[in-house]
Amino acid sequence: MRTDRGWRKFYATGWMVSAAFGALAAVQWQARLREVERRAEQAERTRDEVARRRAVEERLRIARELHDSLTHSISVIKVQAGVAAHLARKNGEEPSDALLAIQEASGDAVRELRSTLDVLRREENANGSGIDQLPALVERARSSGLPTTYTVHGDRRPVPPQVDQAAYRVVQEALTNVTRHAGRASASVQIAYDPGTLTVRVDDDGAGSQRPPVPGYGLVGMRERVTALGGRLRAEPGPSRGFTVVAELPVSGAS
Repeated sequence: MRTDRGWRKFYATGWMVSAAFGALAAVQWQARLREVERRAEQAERTRDEVARRRAVEERLRIARELHDSLTHSISVIKVQAGVAAHLARKNGEEPSDALLAIQEASGDAVRELRSTLDVLRREENANGSGIDQLPALVERARSSGLPTTYTVHGDRRPVPPQVDQAAYRVVQEALTNVTRHAGRASASVQIAYDPGTLTVRVDDDGAGSQRPPVPGYGLVGMRERVTALGGRLRAEPGPSRGFTVVAELPVSGAS
């Protein structure tokens, strides 16, 4: 009888020891799993940072190449065209239309190229290009002579960094197009926080073309940026006048 009680105690002790070791193993496994997940997330962040740094370096390299080659050449063309026009007037002649067109086109090309270089050199970051910066962007548009309103619909909430930056870039490009192509116009910028979606809308009442736009680099870049995030972009003339740009950016599942 005593032997039976001894064996029962022995078995009970064995089960308790086994349960303790099992619980300890489970805790250690959970800790190891969390450590593996942490290292995986850190590795992912490191890859993103390396890719981002390489992208910035490549933009700067392209900017330097463009500046060293195109900007100097176009500036020389502009100066030579201006000198030729000046000499023609000095000799009592009117410069030819072709010469004046070259002078004007080269001036426009220099300005456009410098604007492009400025964008390439500007490192994109959340602090400088996000939804929080849209009021400042709208204010700059107003100060440049474009009456612009800014409205937010829905409850503001954090969005993924890529969506945050894409929203800013869409508004920036849309307002730039209004300034360049709409003539005397006013614009409105609307941000809507919908379930699972951030909607960006820019309207103007300018006298732009009523035909579908010819895709330029700005519009193509806008569409590529939105579709890369799984979103949709609509850019089209208004029913009677003006132009509308609408970007729908998914915020659930975006990273």
